[in-house]
Amino acid sequence: MASLRGIQQPELSKKLFKLIKSENHAIGAYETAGRERIAIASQLSDWGEATGDDSISDISDKLGVLMSEIGEQEDVFAQNLEDYRTVLKQIRNTESSVQPSRDHKIKIADEIAKLRHKDPTSTKIVQLEQELVRAEAQNLVAEAQLTNISRQKLKEAYDLHFAATIERAEKQILLARHGRRIVNLLDDTPIVPGDARPPFEHADQARQVLTDAEEDLREWQPSMEPIHSSAGGMGSNAMPVDSSTVAPSTVGEDSTVIHSESPTQSRISAGEGQHLHQAQLEAPPGMESSGTNWAEQSQYSHSETA
Repeated sequence: MASLRGIQQPELSKKLFKLIKSENHAIGAYETAGRERIAIASQLSDWGEATGDDSISDISDKLGVLMSEIGEQEDVFAQNLEDYRTVLKQIRNTESSVQPSRDHKIKIADEIAKLRHKDPTSTKIVQLEQELVRAEAQNLVAEAQLTNISRQKLKEAYDLHFAATIERAEKQILLARHGRRIVNLLDDTPIVPGDARPPFEHADQARQVLTDAEEDLREWQPSMEPIHSSAGGMGSNAMPVDSSTVAPSTVGEDSTVIHSESPTQSRISAGEGQHLHQAQLEAPPGMESSGTNWAEQSQYSHSETA
């Protein structure tokens, strides 16, 4: 059915229809990548527990918490891309509505040309010329509406797209930096056969890293150049209300902007202290925080490793 809809699209909107469809496939890939990353994080935690090495077990579990959150950011990114894709659809729909106006104008012009060649004295030519004038006037309005909507919505769509890209990148960088802090807590000094590894002494530090990461995510705020728009004076008919009073504004300033709201709360922090792999498939879509911090979510506590 998707291919049939593509064939039935007006010529004017076919290219954007194809782009929007391709973006849908890309969004699905990001969602899949997020789920796979969360599953891998759970497998890392399970493996570390199975090694019987307390240090590896603690470190791998806490790395799994951070990697799961990195995967969660892929899902958030996919949701934000869906918002951008929805805005592009408004341009596509406008293109589809303008196509009949173009076709009608061309059809009348072709009829006039054929009639002039066949019967130059026909009285129908005058009627068709009058109809062509009306069709051109209607098309002129439609073309103006199309260019107004295309420019406004293109800026709005890619404001959302690049803001989402920046949010995902900055949050994943933040999580990765904390992940490297945890990796540094693992002592990889070689031992000789018969020697015993000293007990893991950095459980408190590892838990603190998770706490710091959760706090940094909660306090994250967007810091980016705003996208400006002069489309504030455009009316509901996609035409200027009063061109002399149009003032620059910011795209989407009267609507919810994905990158200006409070930071996304961690899926993991909404858990009840379960082990990572137990909470893997129970992520609520809203990702509300119930107050349980990441350090509590991790399987290992100081008393367990002492």
